[in-house]
Amino acid sequence: MSDHYATLGVTREASQDEIKRAYRKLARELHPDVNPGEEERFKEVAGAYEVLSDPEKRQRYDLGVDGAAFGGGQGFGFGDIMDAFFGQSSPRGPRPRRARGQDALIQIDLELAEAAFGTSRELTLDTAVACATCNGAGTAAGTQPVTCDMCGGRGDIQHVQRSFLGQVMTSRPCPQCHGFGITIPHPCPECSGDGRVQTRRTLTVKIPPGVDTGTRIQLSGEGEVGFGGGPPADLYLEVLVLDHPLFARRGDDLHCTLNIPMTAAALGASIPLELLDGVVTEVDIRPGTQSGQQIPLLGQGVPQLRGGARGDVIVHVSVETPSELDDQQRALLVELARARDEEKPAGQFAAGQQGFFSRLKDAFNGR
Repeated sequence: MSDHYATLGVTREASQDEIKRAYRKLARELHPDVNPGEEERFKEVAGAYEVLSDPEKRQRYDLGVDGAAFGGGQGFGFGDIMDAFFGQSSPRGPRPRRARGQDALIQIDLELAEAAFGTSRELTLDTAVACATCNGAGTAAGTQPVTCDMCGGRGDIQHVQRSFLGQVMTSRPCPQCHGFGITIPHPCPECSGDGRVQTRRTLTVKIPPGVDTGTRIQLSGEGEVGFGGGPPADLYLEVLVLDHPLFARRGDDLHCTLNIPMTAAALGASIPLELLDGVVTEVDIRPGTQSGQQIPLLGQGVPQLRGGARGDVIVHVSVETPSELDDQQRALLVELARARDEEKPAGQFAAGQQGFFSRLKDAFNGR
């Protein structure tokens, strides 16, 4: 007869809690899913715990009778295994027939102006709603659910069998009632006992100002109704903002590029720009404006999502140098160059741009 106390690594005076803790520790270490090569050792530990965890079997074992071979006494059930591993037994009893519906996620495409300033959309959805004929009960008029005669209303079927753990009790959902504990002999003819039916409905959705690509809008209770007429789920809208022909969004700011001729950059100009909200404003090009300069239009960008100030519109100036000149235009530019003493420009070279790590190295070297 093997020494079960030695197998679990406890003394003969060990309490039930000490035996349980020792078993749980060894079972986690030796479980076949964790250590496939320790299957035999795991069986020995499980067999030792089967005996020592039962006071009657332990008493017989201490008297010289191996409790694992003794047919009487209480079996070692699935709940005991769960208790040994997790400290509590697995739940029993039927599951409720009414269940919450499944959340749904759909994508909604928005123009940039709609995302910036908000809009309303009508969505057509194919979804499940509570059956109006049975009000979600799933039963035909004048009938009621009945207790399942296979599981007796428990919702599960229990099986007891002998194994290396001794008497092991397992539970499976009842195949007749699917774990509900009740059956519907006369289902509703409209929903076939499901408690809900598929339908198409139209939903008006308000899109708040300031949303952007990736923003999710939660519509509580606008999803499908659950099985058995259970509470409705939530509907989520995920925003995708379409590209705009003029403006590009970066956070709450809008960026655009303004191409101007060389003469406008030199002499200055005022150029109208229609903003995203339809307002026309003047972009002031000051004399001597260089290509690459940015002109901010403060407070003309996208409103913040949760209220507050608007971002800015950033106008990026691109000065266009003429590539083709006729004789008259060329003569005028030559005259301008002569007047500015720029016929043979000396030019000025500047150091190239250094990367961040190069500048950091120079700073440490004292340059």
